[in-house]
Amino acid sequence: MFCPKCGHSNLEKAGACQKCGAVLPSVEGSASAASATPTATNLYAGFWKRFAALIIDYFILMAVFLFTSAVIGLLIGSPGGANEESDSVSGIAGTVIWWLYYAIMESSERQATLGKVAVQIKVVDRRGGRISFARATGRHFAKLLSGLILFFGYLMAAFTSRKQALHDMVASCLVVNRAASEDLIRQGAS
Repeated sequence: MFCPKCGHSNLEKAGACQKCGAVLPSVEGSASAASATPTATNLYAGFWKRFAALIIDYFILMAVFLFTSAVIGLLIGSPGGANEESDSVSGIAGTVIWWLYYAIMESSERQATLGKVAVQIKVVDRRGGRISFARATGRHFAKLLSGLILFFGYLMAAFTSRKQALHDMVASCLVVNRAASEDLIRQGAS
């Protein structure tokens, strides 16, 4: 539960805010309201949900990449066989496809890739709004930084209070559950 005074995330059963000491509203008798809106415990997308979305996206992108590589091989004249030219063009095409997939999908109205849609999560800015294509691009390329440090940047999502990976922090983004409202995200971002 979020404190109405300071916005700090507290345990649902807490009577007072752990940060400022303000009295928290009672949750008894509001079971239907609690089930209709996300709470502090399910506002941010957890590590395993994000990991599942990543795996789904990986398989989708690998299928697209293999198809694109085969087409490039046919166009360059090396069907079934690899050569340096088709490998280079396929590598560049793969990088562009990977980037555009994430940047376009995460800045779209859905605010999510197909993997994120499948696990019911979305990418938002710190105020709960849709991110721009430029911010989605920055977030995508910041993933290189998350991976370069032995994937610790990705693992940070399991340990940070808002479940942010390093690339989320760099791009000032949050990954939240699909049902999270902008108002609740704003309260949680305080």
